[in-house]
Amino acid sequence: MKNKKFLTLGFACAGLAIALLFSANVFASPPSAEVSKEASRLESLAKFTKVISIVEQYNVDNVTIEELMDKALEGMLNNLDAHSGYLKPQDYKQLKVQTNGEFGGLGITVGVRDGALTVIAPIEGTPADKAGIKSGDIILKIDNESTLNMTIDEAVGLMRGKAGDPIDLMIVREGEAQPITIHIIRAIITIESVYAKTIDENILYIRVTTFDKKVAQDVATQIKKRKALTKGIILDLRNNPGGLLDQAVDLVDLFVDSGEIVSQKGRDIADAKTYTASKGNTVTRVPMVVLINGGSASASEIVSGSLQDHKRAILLGQNTFGKGSVQVILPITEEEAIKLTIARYYLPSGRTIQAVGVKPDIEVLPGEVNTKKDAFSIKESDLKKHLEKELIKVEENDTLKEEKEALEEAKKGIITPDMMNKDIQLKEGVDIIKALIIMKG
Repeated sequence: MKNKKFLTLGFACAGLAIALLFSANVFASPPSAEVSKEASRLESLAKFTKVISIVEQYNVDNVTIEELMDKALEGMLNNLDAHSGYLKPQDYKQLKVQTNGEFGGLGITVGVRDGALTVIAPIEGTPADKAGIKSGDIILKIDNESTLNMTIDEAVGLMRGKAGDPIDLMIVREGEAQPITIHIIRAIITIESVYAKTIDENILYIRVTTFDKKVAQDVATQIKKRKALTKGIILDLRNNPGGLLDQAVDLVDLFVDSGEIVSQKGRDIADAKTYTASKGNTVTRVPMVVLINGGSASASEIVSGSLQDHKRAILLGQNTFGKGSVQVILPITEEEAIKLTIARYYLPSGRTIQAVGVKPDIEVLPGEVNTKKDAFSIKESDLKKHLEKELIKVEENDTLKEEKEALEEAKKGIITPDMMNKDIQLKEGVDIIKALIIMKG
């Protein structure tokens, strides 16, 4: 009897549990968005695993699972944007070498613009620069291999190589009717990121070729060395492809007392950051002109755009490249990493650099200053009784003397008027600085 009561109670409990379960299912709210999202992720991962398994089993070539995963990672990251990528051991190693300021190759920085492999800038003094590669050149072929659908990392891998080995680049250049093939000999690329010269004793010319680890420190050193005599500064960022963000921030901080330098914003709030200037880091307040062009990218655009927003410098030249995104290197093993775009830069005014670039205050196209000499400028008193042949000889000797003097002055770190006449952007910049110095008094 007692067992019967327990049995009845058991059935009653089971019935109650079924009833509660039924009622819970009837009155429960729909699955949350988080549950739905997680289910979608699991379905997507299952699909990815299934495709990998099918390709591994049925592909005509015997491709290992490791090779398939590498290809999958490359495809995924390369399709995110032009600057993200998967760095295999060799690529990761090369990146580390390049960051330290020395690597083997051509000395050329490339990007993807409108789907085409485009030269951002040749690094000054490198084989690419000496061979005549220019900012804006579109690379069609690398040693007869088409760059169509080629990633930046693949292109860089082909262009780098052993010093002394030759390479041919077929390029399309604005203003040229036919593609041009340029022959280049690879070399060890050692980057001199900062150098300085003087103009008319009181103007300091500072050239920054790339933003490596010591740019701000080196610029500060050059300014302090000549501070007593310097009344104006020309900062040349033309064909500077960028580099380290902290160096761009520190460089602006040398010239700006306070306020925002640049900010970055991404999808994640943790990726948002604002960099500000500190009065204690300012080393000079003299008038400035910054030279920019289509080869000025990334960190160069942050520096020029920030100085422009602070009305600290006049920008002269051409519109910059327009790379305003933030990339980070995230190691996934000791030998491999991914390069991922996590944010975009914004200048103090709130404007973006991405795909827009920085517009100069004064647009000046590159070229030479037209300096035609008057053939009849020799005075009668200068002729005296010299014969025509002797006059020609004197002129030749004077020309030779001027060239020697110009060479000696160049060696001393002085930019001569003749040098400026070959660079109209620099000449215009110097003229503006002179006017600002006069206005300042």
